[in-house]
Amino acid sequence: MELVLSFTEENYLKEIYHLFKESGTPVSTNAIAEVMNTKAASVTDMIKKLSAKEVVSYQRYRGVKISEKGQKAALQVIRKHRLWEAFLVDKLKFNWDEVHDVAEQLEHIKSPLLIKRLDEFLGYPKYDPHGDPIPDENGEFKAKPQMPLSAVKNGAEGIVVSVKDASASFLQYVDKMGIYIGAKMRVVEKIEFDGSLEILIDNKRTVFISKEVSENIWITE
Repeated sequence: MELVLSFTEENYLKEIYHLFKESGTPVSTNAIAEVMNTKAASVTDMIKKLSAKEVVSYQRYRGVKISEKGQKAALQVIRKHRLWEAFLVDKLKFNWDEVHDVAEQLEHIKSPLLIKRLDEFLGYPKYDPHGDPIPDENGEFKAKPQMPLSAVKNGAEGIVVSVKDASASFLQYVDKMGIYIGAKMRVVEKIEFDGSLEILIDNKRTVFISKEVSENIWITE
């Protein structure tokens, strides 16, 4: 029987997938409620619906686990989202801070043929404009080895491969700093007092960024 998920169910499943992958442990209903900006009671109702479709399992006091079936479904939504982001930036010339909300709407289109043709049209991209890997048709992807800029030692260099905060305000901020996917970064000095960094971008421009910003910029050495 074909799995059919509603718009809202796909959104929940996608966030549960991210939370589960991030922690490696069952996800609490409170954690889901926080990312979905809703009440725990609403989450409980949704978990019952998702459990009935066998995409998650739930044990009281232990949390929510995503099933293999659920992971495959979540990865297809993530694939569509990231392909649409690539399309919007590469072909329609949106800025990278403008695409998330639009892709949130487009990711729910059900046509597999459309997504297959979109992937082909884009040249089978491996990463979206924020550096996140795009799963293939089988839900498989290869992430680049990377670390947060905050973990880099003084004098070390690396290339920006992704940003973990995809909010418009953060992307606009790093744009203003001259930071982008592919930028060469060198840590000139890490300030011991607050963890802020002085960095050299592309051997041209020196800027200061906070510890919080450096934790959201990921590089490969």
